[in-house]
Amino acid sequence: MAKKTITAEAIRQSVKDENVKFLRLMFTDVNGIIKNVEVPISQLEKVLNNKIAFDGSSIDGFVRIEESDMRLYPDFNSWLLFPWGNEHGKVARLICSVHKSDGTPFAGDPRNNLIRVIDKMKAAGFSDFNIGPEPEFFLFKLDENGQPTTKLNDKGSYFDFAPLDLGENCRRDIVLELEKMGFEVEASHHEVAPGQHEIDFKYTDALQAADNIQTFKLVVKSIARQYNLYATFMPKPLQGINGSGMHINMSLFKDDKTNVFFDENGEDQLSTTSKHFLAGLLEHARGLTAINNPTVNSYKRLVPGFEAPVYIAWSGTNRSPLIRVPQSRGLGTRLELRSVDPTANPYLAIAAILEAGLDGIGNGLTPEDAIDRNIYRMQDDERKANHIQDLPSTLHNALKALAADPVVKGALGPHLYQSFKDSKDLEWAAYRQSVSEWERDQYLELY
Repeated sequence: MAKKTITAEAIRQSVKDENVKFLRLMFTDVNGIIKNVEVPISQLEKVLNNKIAFDGSSIDGFVRIEESDMRLYPDFNSWLLFPWGNEHGKVARLICSVHKSDGTPFAGDPRNNLIRVIDKMKAAGFSDFNIGPEPEFFLFKLDENGQPTTKLNDKGSYFDFAPLDLGENCRRDIVLELEKMGFEVEASHHEVAPGQHEIDFKYTDALQAADNIQTFKLVVKSIARQYNLYATFMPKPLQGINGSGMHINMSLFKDDKTNVFFDENGEDQLSTTSKHFLAGLLEHARGLTAINNPTVNSYKRLVPGFEAPVYIAWSGTNRSPLIRVPQSRGLGTRLELRSVDPTANPYLAIAAILEAGLDGIGNGLTPEDAIDRNIYRMQDDERKANHIQDLPSTLHNALKALAADPVVKGALGPHLYQSFKDSKDLEWAAYRQSVSEWERDQYLELY
């Protein structure tokens, strides 16, 4: 999606021309869950002048009740008309940053934090961090009460088409709605697992990319409901089949048009800067994992045998390592981080990835040699000889790796790090106390 500048006056005109009756003011909590305050159009001027207040103490990871008065500062460039729900007049949305009552940006807002890291990137001499996400999701049938089931809507596989891919019409409608909203969809297809789908949209700068991911999730879930289906971004909803990832393609630019990852005369036409950035991602891979894979369920996907990465390595030719360097060169030169899943808060994940890469550049880190063979087939001693480490195998281990990584912690800042850690410690504690059906099947009669 091309960069655009929308003014307050343009919003007022759009409201008039399109008969907009309600405004949804969207923001995101520490766990990546979309929140919103909906107001009637009569409140438009308050919205445009940053006068809409809400109770921050009711939002995960925000503030204590005694300091709860928060204000929403809309990003005018995020103005968008929803193409559904027009029976009472159209609904528009603005994505907002959260500020304290004195007008200062709130450090616990993930979007503000990403802006902070982007500003750090610009101070280092770069203009844009472009992100192209590849989010995957499953479609399940709803029951007679409108509740999600685990019944898949098809038996299709990678790139299948109707009649095997019964989600094709739903997916096509999702694409059409996204295009109405300004997305440039590059591809959509059935994924490897039954009921699994992927829609890829064009790269854009880091902040807009994070906004786009949140909007994408909202559209996918809304359109699926119209087909009596439930869309989930849960990484591993069913055992024995592939899980859902959200590969992140990234490139770093100077002067808006120079891709600093490309060097026509470099080895494989990759620049020294790209190698430093790559090395930063590898160096901080374990610390990044808690941010990129933030749920207990995330680690049911990160296991051998289902195409998700497990080992910390990179390659230009195979898809088993953590990071792949696609063959495109010139403006398209990029790195692809394959571990991220769609439960990740995109504002936190992109900020942490960028911070890790900038650390690699700032410290002149050099990556290990590329691993151009299937790591899954290597023996333990062979992986050890090639200095290939494992990613954390549980959320608990990932949180320990994060706690030991000051660079990734710094990417969140003290407030967000503590909020994230507190939330995830509670999640892990609840998981440890639960007893699963697998455990009963395994142990009840045996012991």
